[in-house]
Amino acid sequence: MEQLLQVGVIIQTHGVRGEVKVFPTTDDAARFKKLKHVMLDTGKETLPLEIESVKFFKQFVILKFKGFDNINDIERYKRCPLLIERENAVPLEEGEYFIADMIGMKVITDEGENFGILKDVMETGANDVYVIEHPSEGEVLVPAIKECILDVDIENRQMKIHVMNGLI
Repeated sequence: MEQLLQVGVIIQTHGVRGEVKVFPTTDDAARFKKLKHVMLDTGKETLPLEIESVKFFKQFVILKFKGFDNINDIERYKRCPLLIERENAVPLEEGEYFIADMIGMKVITDEGENFGILKDVMETGANDVYVIEHPSEGEVLVPAIKECILDVDIENRQMKIHVMNGLI
């Protein structure tokens, strides 16, 4: 299981005092109010950052980090992900999973046949849709509904699905 989970991505600077505009990749953007620290993934290293202030603007979160007081200090971190440690993650409800734990999971049918590998999760308005790389059909989109998704076993990295008529 992943020990660092992504909660957002810095998309651009905000003003000249070192604030950044963050696109949240978490279901609950308000969780940033409770966060005291995040990890910045620069691609070369992971830097711990202390959150000094949090504001909201439309669908974005405006963050100010301690020690970054002007635009020049923070500008080089555009497009960098913000991560948290798993122990700081929001507790999951029954039947909820972190996407990072699901990607790469083996997918089998209720008949025991190999269906493919989970490549991505698309979040739509009604329900999530799983993108599964099928061995012969290519990408197959499977709705994350109880009629299709029978079991998700995070520890064994396996998902069991029912293939509904018309799915492939």
